[in-house]
Amino acid sequence: MSDTEYFDFFKGIVDSEEGPIVICNLDYRIVYANPAANTYYSTVSPLEGKLLESLMDEEMMSKVVMSVEWFKEDKKNNKVYALHDSKHNVDMYILAIRKHNEKLIGFYGRREDRNPDRGRQFDLD
Repeated sequence: MSDTEYFDFFKGIVDSEEGPIVICNLDYRIVYANPAANTYYSTVSPLEGKLLESLMDEEMMSKVVMSVEWFKEDKKNNKVYALHDSKHNVDMYILAIRKHNEKLIGFYGRREDRNPDRGRQFDLD
């Protein structure tokens, strides 16, 4: 499979997620946001190209930096609980992105639903 085909598959996965996914490089710049993220953060979208520090308060940015530094400490450090969004009843996480050799190359934020009614098994209606 070519790199372009891999890219199309992985972008398709990220774009099909119902929850926001924001992907950043190690300079804390947003390199990609899926359509759900641009909707979720509509007041500041489009997100691509922006530095996180321009979108977050100092306390939250400090927590993101601490998370990324923790990812750098050990290849097993890959997921941090960030916050709970009570309005949407979801938890937000920061996750490491690593190359095949386990070198940290970036990180991303995504949500996990707390409400089991949102994710019914095989709900085809």
